Amino acid sequence: MRKFSPNLRLHIKETDWLLFFLSVFASACGIILVHSATRYKLGEGDVILRDTIVMIGVVLIGIIAAIIISFIDYEIFFRFWPVIAVLCLGMMSMLFIWGVGPDARSDARTWLPIRLPGFKLFLQPSEFLKIGFAITFAKHLAAVKDDINDFRNIVLLGIHAIIPFGLVVVTGDLGSALVFLLMTIGMLFVAGVKVWYLLGALLLCVSAAPILWFKFLSEFQKQRILAVYYPSALTESKLKEVIYQQQQAVNAIGSGQLTGKGLFHGQYTQNGLVPVSESDMIFSVVGEELGFIGCVAVLVLLVVIIIKIVTVGQRVQDDHTRFFCYAIALIIAVQSIINIGVCIKLLPVIGITLPFLSSGGSSNLCVYLAIGLVMSVYRYNRERDPINYRLTGITTPFNRI
Repeated sequence: MRKFSPNLRLHIKETDWLLFFLSVFASACGIILVHSATRYKLGEGDVILRDTIVMIGVVLIGIIAAIIISFIDYEIFFRFWPVIAVLCLGMMSMLFIWGVGPDARSDARTWLPIRLPGFKLFLQPSEFLKIGFAITFAKHLAAVKDDINDFRNIVLLGIHAIIPFGLVVVTGDLGSALVFLLMTIGMLFVAGVKVWYLLGALLLCVSAAPILWFKFLSEFQKQRILAVYYPSALTESKLKEVIYQQQQAVNAIGSGQLTGKGLFHGQYTQNGLVPVSESDMIFSVVGEELGFIGCVAVLVLLVVIIIKIVTVGQRVQDDHTRFFCYAIALIIAVQSIINIGVCIKLLPVIGITLPFLSSGGSSNLCVYLAIGLVMSVYRYNRERDPINYRLTGITTPFNRI
């Protein structure tokens, strides 16, 4: 058997195995949960459905991509940030021509259909835009860090953030818009922006809320918000219709009690009583079949992944890399909070997946692209042990004496 070369051994040693295995384990749990959520659709002779097959395939592709990216110096991606920005904005612009939305949202343009021989895929450009924004905004923050509280820099940073936020709002993706907003606030805070600037931005957002409400939100989106925060504004029949998905999710989670009904044995899950339980409502599957203990375990797993990413960021010397790691941690944290908040009826339904656990090709692929970049940061910021080079077999006049 051939021995590993010193370089390969070094590469293996420098891999962030903890983050890698935590991510893979989370995705493995997600695949099982998605399979459980879709079993009621199985026909005679079927073993697993397309949702599960697609998730397995995308996760495998994502894992391979993450490993490859982890061996590439992350600075290359930051060096070509203008190219990344143009590609992401280009993909978003394509939505205005070819974009389509969910069946219940004919006005939305959030998915980009890609037709391949035998099947059709739907790409969600906003997921790729999140990573692109994390790179470009981190670069921008680092460039102005010494004078970040200068009013001119604050305005330019605000314009930088408004571009992706505006694009996802116009295309009808309210969930991603909220992620971009909270992600921006979090990055500005860790970069050292004064609190009163952030309060001013919050006041500006509140003042702009009526414009968002009357100009950009569909009637269906308005009803979802009213159903949670002002249910008396809707008729009883309309309220039952709009809140049905969330109420079923709450009922499913509550029925799980402490230990759950057991995997593949949840009444709500196995009978398809929670709409979209394989994606937006995946946490209802966790609550019903794995109980309170399972919910806590999922939360702990996500928190540990987030903390691990933050720890990687804290160990680097350059600002743009640290801000990028914080941005990825914020994406996972914000999406987790929103998704779970929707499932327990604290937030209106806005179509956000639970990282690693929900089905969805674009979201699962992009989370692994982000993990690969964080693993690259980890690899190229490790302190290496000094290498002792010993030269033998060299003859000089001095060693003959």
